[in-house]
Amino acid sequence: MDDLADRLLVHALENAVRYRGTPKAGAIIGAVMGHYPELRPRAREARSLVGDVIAKVDALSHEERVSMLQALAPGLLEAREPVQRDRYALPPLPDAEKGVVMRFAPNPSGPLHLGHARAAVLNDVYVRRYGGRYILRIEDTDPKRVDPGAYETVPEDIRWLGCGITETVYQSDRLEVYYDHARRLIERGGGYVCTCDNDRFRELRLARTACPCRGGEVEENLARFEGMLAGAYAEGEASLRVRTDLDAPDPALRDFPAFRILTSTLHPRIDASVYPLMNFSVAVDDHLLGCTHVIRGKDHIANTRRQQFIYDWYSWTPPHFRHYGRMGIEGVVLSTSEMRAGIAAGRYEGWDDIRLGTLRALARRGIEPEAVKRAMLAIGIGETDIQFSWENLFAENRAIVDPVADRLWFVPDPVAVEVTGAPPREAHPLRHPGDPSRGTRTLAYDGSVVVPAAELAGEISLLRLKDLFNVEVSTVEGRARLAYAGDELADARGARVPIVQWLPLDGTVPCTLRRPEGEIAGVSEPSVCDAVGKVVQFERVGFARIDTAGPGGAVAYLTHR
Repeated sequence: MDDLADRLLVHALENAVRYRGTPKAGAIIGAVMGHYPELRPRAREARSLVGDVIAKVDALSHEERVSMLQALAPGLLEAREPVQRDRYALPPLPDAEKGVVMRFAPNPSGPLHLGHARAAVLNDVYVRRYGGRYILRIEDTDPKRVDPGAYETVPEDIRWLGCGITETVYQSDRLEVYYDHARRLIERGGGYVCTCDNDRFRELRLARTACPCRGGEVEENLARFEGMLAGAYAEGEASLRVRTDLDAPDPALRDFPAFRILTSTLHPRIDASVYPLMNFSVAVDDHLLGCTHVIRGKDHIANTRRQQFIYDWYSWTPPHFRHYGRMGIEGVVLSTSEMRAGIAAGRYEGWDDIRLGTLRALARRGIEPEAVKRAMLAIGIGETDIQFSWENLFAENRAIVDPVADRLWFVPDPVAVEVTGAPPREAHPLRHPGDPSRGTRTLAYDGSVVVPAAELAGEISLLRLKDLFNVEVSTVEGRARLAYAGDELADARGARVPIVQWLPLDGTVPCTLRRPEGEIAGVSEPSVCDAVGKVVQFERVGFARIDTAGPGGAVAYLTHR
């Protein structure tokens, strides 16, 4: 079987039979190029043919597809590994049969990004599986890490992601709860107020030696704590520490701080100067809010050990903890401080700049929240460190948007060229090659066209204007000229002629395609103005979300290829 179209057909049939759906262009071309490396130089031709192949396969019933595949490539399916249907499945949780209470607990330091999405999605899926409560807990007891705008952006991002939050808790509303539990900790002998210099305390801790404050009586420590609340100490002069094991192998576990005084940074929601540190407030809240299971990254393993001391002092039963491996993410900015500085300096347009890794940047590009959820579930909850795959996310999104995205033509770096010898006519490309019932667009040719400048570069003698006719290419005085050369698509295919997109000279809309790596200027069809807020496929370019559009021009963001 030597014909490229036939090989595309075979793999389109194989894809459609295995997945019982419309075959995906990228998967088909990838399979063909993987099995037949010698065809890779014909990738452009494959892209021009695959739409017709998909339309042909999509018109067949499942039984007809199986019959045709068996006739063209007997045994192909049998040679394949069975499809893994449970790639999104998560392992069961212990003691979850009667329901769970889980929480997603971000700092309000800025909008959520991809790193947050993993915890948010994993917890959400388990709550949906077992039933129960899903708490959004805003951990805002560190004024240095609070961005007032995040009180709005974080819940917005969670809603976009589609998590089923049942209640929202702000830790800044619960200071009296933490103060009360601090007193109880002191009364149980589990806490003491330390006024040692930080450097001196660090030396003692490394030497496994108690600081002078550790031996104080309960009444003395209670009085000191009340003094902290009353403003008797300045910032850095006193802290409440949890009494732990001074011989603990990890120095970070030895008498770690539970409360500090902070007056140099004002909190946007409350007037306070004594704040619980994360391990104390988290342990108290996880218990009081009834959390049954805690899922978080393994960078929190040391925090889990610290929190166990707090649970022990109160004689509480801890929740079930599960720690997943680190997820490296390359290619975008994730640091909140770096993003904020870049926005302030004008390097980024805002939190939704597509060069950033925020969820709102993904949304602006046209990434569907369901694609993010699927990508995170495919990564799973394993303890092994992994590298986030943008291609996997794009594949998940492509599976969602490809069946519904209208096809449009976008001509980058357009060059206007007159065509000689061809009478006026119309082209009627399909709105979607996999669904002819959605109709066609009408593009009227009337003597001149615009085509991508790159298509006229090099030694090109013949082109096929997609869905129109063939043209001979010549150069006169340094400028390209096109001449009508027949209508037959078969002639172009037989000669392996490039099939290029074009648009009428009149009636186009200037269009800027924004990508993380830079902008592309071009023109698009007028119907781009009807697609604002939607993802379309600019054929041969990629999927794009139309951000704004009008007679004066359009701006689109590249979603992915």
